[in-house]
Amino acid sequence: MVELSRRRFEELVSDALDSIPDELTSLIDNVVITVWDESPSDPGLLGLYDGIPLTERGDGYAGVLPDQVFIFQRPICAMCATEDEVVEEVRITVVHEIAHYFGIDDDRLHELGWG
Repeated sequence: MVELSRRRFEELVSDALDSIPDELTSLIDNVVITVWDESPSDPGLLGLYDGIPLTERGDGYAGVLPDQVFIFQRPICAMCATEDEVVEEVRITVVHEIAHYFGIDDDRLHELGWG
């Protein structure tokens, strides 16, 4: 397990977001990204998207609370042996959860090699 401060881990999440092409990040709206120690319902979960994907938003989509992306520090750090591995796993997890925002499901992510 890799021990990182919350601040350092949040920097890695920020760096992962910065690695997403501007053409995609410019389309992200009304989303809050938060680091938690772990999922309250599934301690092994690395990340979670909670919201209405862009592909499911209709004309009535307005005045809703922000979608949320949760990145769970403890399980990511527990599965990694080095900080470099944490950097890569954070990047994969952030991309995976942002893909859900764009309406890409787990099956398609696996097909694309992001599973």
